[in-house]
Amino acid sequence: MALHSFVKVSTVTNLSDARYCAGMYVNMIGFDLEENSKNFTSPQKFNEITGWLSGLDFVAEFESAHPEKILGLLNTYQGINFIEIQEETYLRMLVNSSYGIILKKQLASEDDLDGLIAKAEFFKDFGVMLYLVSESLEINASILKKLKILASTAEVLLGFGIEPETVKNLLETTGVKGIALEGSDEIKPGLKDFDQLAEILEVLEVED
Repeated sequence: MALHSFVKVSTVTNLSDARYCAGMYVNMIGFDLEENSKNFTSPQKFNEITGWLSGLDFVAEFESAHPEKILGLLNTYQGINFIEIQEETYLRMLVNSSYGIILKKQLASEDDLDGLIAKAEFFKDFGVMLYLVSESLEINASILKKLKILASTAEVLLGFGIEPETVKNLLETTGVKGIALEGSDEIKPGLKDFDQLAEILEVLEVED
């Protein structure tokens, strides 16, 4: 089994999500390591979850932590491959670390996409992957065109406008590297409703 697209699942908080993602051949799973976050994953919990997994990359997800704190904290987490940040000003302090870098960008308007396009060569040169999310933008012809321009230079993970009926066409039209989905809480330990993840991932499954 494999998927037609590169897939990252963010904010994984439990073993049920993690094992399901691994079984579906997701490429990356992310853990919220921002202290004081409601989804914060402790080193102990991280080890308990990742000890059951193989074949995928682990992402340490941060919102505003300073790079010095990030790098110090990661000494207590074994197996992290990528750091995801939201503060663009921190990129230069992290791009020469031993970790891959993902920049999560919240898009409020098309102008934000134009700004990223203007800096696409920088992101490419420093190996920064872009993870785009939006609470206000809807996928239309103009957005599709700009995503295609950005994805022609930089690696882009799309985290909005993803629907089971249109995801394959969206990937083909934009040429983005892949998509990013989010994990969810367990109903109770060991019991999960996978409908939200499954609808997208099952569409992307490569048939034997």
